[in-house]
Amino acid sequence: MADAPARFKDLCLDANDHQKLADWWCAALGYVRRDEVEPPEDGWTRPEDWPVPIVDRESSGPLIWIVPVIESKILKNRMHFDVYGDTETLLAAGATLVRRHDDRPEEVGGIEWDVLADPEGNEFCVFSPE
Repeated sequence: MADAPARFKDLCLDANDHQKLADWWCAALGYVRRDEVEPPEDGWTRPEDWPVPIVDRESSGPLIWIVPVIESKILKNRMHFDVYGDTETLLAAGATLVRRHDDRPEEVGGIEWDVLADPEGNEFCVFSPE
């Protein structure tokens, strides 16, 4: 929309160990570090303390920046990822279970997805693959 004051660019995810969390999300989503698909100029290497951009090799998903921060996550995310996937595989890869889906109606608190947290505690919802 041309009249909108903003348009979507990227997602950013804060992390204490941004290198490790970038690797975790790459494995979970099938993403790669952007420098693998768009190599930087000859001889230049991204400094270890800089944010890590990860991308979908097929270009169907958004660019995600894994950003180093010094503070730990304390409260629930105000924004989170929704993914299609296998909860058990993600748990085996290092995610933790926050809440399982259940059969209760939505109006009494039931949900049709699982809520997990990545290794640094960032919540995300996992929906069964379509």
